[in-house]
Amino acid sequence: MTSSPARLRDADTPPGVGVLGTLLTDLDRQEFARDHWGRSPLLTRGASDFSDLFSADAVDELISRRGLRTPFLRVAKNGATLPASSFTAPAGVGATVADQADDTALWRSFADGATLVLQALHRTWEPVADLTARLGTELGHPVQANAYVTPPQNRGFDDHYDVHDVFVVQIEGTKRWIIHEPVRRDPLRDEPWTERRSEVEEAAKSDAHLDTVLAPGDVLYLPRGWLHAAQAQGAVSIHLTLGVHTWTRHALAEQLAQAALALLRDDPQMRESLPLGTEGPADELSLVRERLLAALSHTDPAPLFHRARRGQARPAPLGPLAQLRAVDGLGPDSRVRLRGSLEPRLEERRLHTRVGWLDFPEPDLAAVRHLLDGRPRTAGELGLDLVARLLRVGVLVPDGP
Repeated sequence: MTSSPARLRDADTPPGVGVLGTLLTDLDRQEFARDHWGRSPLLTRGASDFSDLFSADAVDELISRRGLRTPFLRVAKNGATLPASSFTAPAGVGATVADQADDTALWRSFADGATLVLQALHRTWEPVADLTARLGTELGHPVQANAYVTPPQNRGFDDHYDVHDVFVVQIEGTKRWIIHEPVRRDPLRDEPWTERRSEVEEAAKSDAHLDTVLAPGDVLYLPRGWLHAAQAQGAVSIHLTLGVHTWTRHALAEQLAQAALALLRDDPQMRESLPLGTEGPADELSLVRERLLAALSHTDPAPLFHRARRGQARPAPLGPLAQLRAVDGLGPDSRVRLRGSLEPRLEERRLHTRVGWLDFPEPDLAAVRHLLDGRPRTAGELGLDLVARLLRVGVLVPDGP
């Protein structure tokens, strides 16, 4: 008998603790899901103090000292994105990198009214990376983060909608947000607003659903499809956009269809050529439908779904030198834990993670299940050989300094 897969909590998310209700809204997960998730905007005043999450100093450090390259940053002005060549330059002696951020060019663009967009902050700024990892685990959908830095009285983009949900987190300054109802409900990833530009422009002329100014600490949730435009007020505005890339039933249907088509590859009749002289598919459709429906009823899209899900994010950072010290110094008292954000999934004797899969002998399975509960363990509890193997492949990391 095939055992049901175990979906297990990541080690870096303490049980019962969620950022949705403690940092971003004043609702618990159930209330948010019932009243707002994918349905309607939610404005939360004074949700949290985000000064430790991001700041103006963080913006300056990322732009001037971190050697950012495109596409980790964009520049927008008057509703259009400027070409990367206008704000990048070669890195200089010893670095054959032609597209690093040019801080002088960025300063001049910013002083001239352009918005600076720091993209994929979940890869470049640790506090934001920690928040997005926890939020993604809590929501069950991958999360990424951008920062928008807008000069006073300017706007970076015209009215538009996103094909993902967003949490707007105001960090510094104030920004006016004008929200209109969707022209396309629940747009899919291949339905960008530019395909409905005229509808968007017309809808933006109507009465707003919400017209408000966000101050530091405020959070605005917008489901995908809701039209929005934002303008900084009397000072520089910095806000984070946490983009939630939602899985949809349509995406699950795509996974199911792919799995069924893969099954049909081994059907001898489906591999045959159509008869000579066939002018159209009508006389073959009944057979194809019959075989396709049979495949759909027998196939399991779960492996494709989980593989795609694991591929949408990265595991928590791993330091190679710390990892080597852990391997070399391994002893019965060494404390280890599951690496964060691995999306671990145990199916019978196979462990699937974001760093690959591993098969285990029966005697090791109890120890593996202990690890997957997220609590730190000693190598003596789990077995030195097992711990050494999992450290080497990057599934376990040392617990503590």
